[in-house]
Amino acid sequence: MSFLIGLLSGLFGGLVGLGGGVVMIPLMVSFQKLGQHKAHATSLVALVFTGLSGAITYALKGSIDVMASILLAATAIFTARAGIRFANVLPEWKLIRAFGIFLIFISLLLLLKPYLSNLITPVTGWPKMVILLLTGIFTGILSGMMGIGGGAIMVSAMVLLAGFSQHTAQGSSLLAMVPAGGVGAFTHWRLGNVSSQLLHGLIPGIIMGTYFGGSLAHFLPEGILRILFAVVLILIGVRYVVTKAPESS
Repeated sequence: MSFLIGLLSGLFGGLVGLGGGVVMIPLMVSFQKLGQHKAHATSLVALVFTGLSGAITYALKGSIDVMASILLAATAIFTARAGIRFANVLPEWKLIRAFGIFLIFISLLLLLKPYLSNLITPVTGWPKMVILLLTGIFTGILSGMMGIGGGAIMVSAMVLLAGFSQHTAQGSSLLAMVPAGGVGAFTHWRLGNVSSQLLHGLIPGIIMGTYFGGSLAHFLPEGILRILFAVVLILIGVRYVVTKAPESS
């Protein structure tokens, strides 16, 4: 089962340039019966391999901006720990709700991307570098807190604000996930939050799925994939948002 979860997560992640945590976490909670905190931590470890596999696949097709990846990761590696500390003190039901809201937010970005890109003029030069660094700060916090790679934030910022093509933005975000996610994964591992037995199936599935997803991304219509993915995220997000708080004794 963990291999199939990794395969599906990698496939979606490679297709749209996300780490796949938004798929992996709900599946681990539902089918592997992991608590939300452990699912987030285990996902973050697995996402390092999503980034590696996806980055190699996109690089072979010339769809990576290495400097952009470095700028994104440069700040994300410092803020990921702050996100992890916040997640560890947050009650599980609040973490579930926050994750649901985050999924819906990602979905709206994906659906509105074609319209927003016509309203915002991309920046160049030093402002472009500043945007990438600031995006890395926000991505690191979310990555540590939510157990996701942060690709939705990075890709959206690169496409809407910095003028990157969709394919280059997705490839660059996957590469940036490797060091940024690695810091968060190591911290979670030291805290004992990772379900290591699941990684034996997750990692091979992720590597295989990300390769096929990244390859398909250069052939299939991006718009259709984006809409289908957004619909799935909205359904999962709504389910998480309506999570009830535990009754006080």
